[in-house]
Amino acid sequence: MFLLLPFDSLVVNLLGISITVLFTLLLVFIIVPAIFGVSFGIRKVYMKTLLKIFQWATLRIERGAKEKNHPLYKPYVNGIIAKEPTSLEEEIKQIRRSGSGKALDTPEFELSDIFYFCRKGIETIMDDEVTKRFSAEELESWNLLSRTNYNFQYISLRLTVLWGLGVLIRYCFLLPLRIALAFTGISLLVTGTTVVGYLPNGRCKEFLSKHVHLMCYRICVRALTAIITYHDRQNRPRNGGICVANHTSPIDVIILASDGYYAMVGQIHGGLMGVIQRAMVKACPHVWFERSEVKDRHLVAKRLTEHVQDKSKLPILIFPEGTCINNTSVMMFKKGSFEIGATVYPVAIKYDPQFGDAFWNSSKYGMVTYLLRMMTSWAIVCSVWYLPPMTRQPEEDAVHFANRVKSAIARQGGLVDLLWDGGLKREKVKDAFKEEQQKLYSKMIVGSHKDRSRS
Repeated sequence: MFLLLPFDSLVVNLLGISITVLFTLLLVFIIVPAIFGVSFGIRKVYMKTLLKIFQWATLRIERGAKEKNHPLYKPYVNGIIAKEPTSLEEEIKQIRRSGSGKALDTPEFELSDIFYFCRKGIETIMDDEVTKRFSAEELESWNLLSRTNYNFQYISLRLTVLWGLGVLIRYCFLLPLRIALAFTGISLLVTGTTVVGYLPNGRCKEFLSKHVHLMCYRICVRALTAIITYHDRQNRPRNGGICVANHTSPIDVIILASDGYYAMVGQIHGGLMGVIQRAMVKACPHVWFERSEVKDRHLVAKRLTEHVQDKSKLPILIFPEGTCINNTSVMMFKKGSFEIGATVYPVAIKYDPQFGDAFWNSSKYGMVTYLLRMMTSWAIVCSVWYLPPMTRQPEEDAVHFANRVKSAIARQGGLVDLLWDGGLKREKVKDAFKEEQQKLYSKMIVGSHKDRSRS
């Protein structure tokens, strides 16, 4: 028994040395650079190395698939059904002419008209441009995270060994490191903002609060091995304004807050999130709402208006879509943020899914599962564009202003601009959309009837 004591002591010493070395590396290469907002370029070298590995793996897979004579990629198109931008009246006119040879203004109603609505219904079911915005894109190349294409099969022992090595690196090295960084960032955020909250209001408190927030968010960014490229920083949001951005993931907040100082808007939570919210609001004027208040749109608008009217307060960060979209599109912006009359600072965020899918499918994954997927991916790579500030025109209503901002974000980020409400992720289509089609058809029939009456 006593002979084992030296061995146990050696194991303890080695474990202590390993922990010391790991903490030192974290402090020197991650935490300290995060405090001062600098980078040694290690993440960029890491990204370039991954790109070369992905390229080699993809070429090897393509060669193996060719040797085995099986298709590697399934055809990719933006939609299953090719559609042309034509109106209801034009399409029904075409159906009537091809079926009976009669012109549109001859009968009030023809049985063939139902074929138009049947075809539209089947097209919508087959190629639902809303539902597919809430599922992850299928990659054409293999990023060694999973079999990201259904045609990828066993090719060679070397590729299988490389995938297994990637699993070990991601789960046995990167995951513990990232969890340690996330714990450090959250702990410092709660502790730092609580301490700063006891200071009297003034420039000193504002200065310390800003740098505590930036430092902690930058540490959290490193916990995801996030590689972010910011464009046009001269357009960054300023005090008294509203920053609006497209929404792909909960980490959008960290991505933006690691480069700027914002007042957050959101519902009050319990648990760990509640502890963080209560600590943050002590040091910074964030806008948190009770669950009952969130349903009162006028109360929310009043609170936001009071905030932006004070030009000394921080810009508010808002995601007007209200839900996460899969990094391919921008969906309808809720008009509430655009009724206030403040200067709007649009921001476009676009992720590179090759290194890891940042989209949060909340219908499929819980928050813990989602964060685990993020922390076991290779990296989070994205680009952020700060667009020039926009203001509401004198005769422009809130809906048109919201659509104008949305279109600008979509163009800059290379995203599809959709009019659909992201709430359709969980809700049924509103009756107003159905009634709109009914009114168009009714107007067409009634209009042709009136024309014949005049003649």
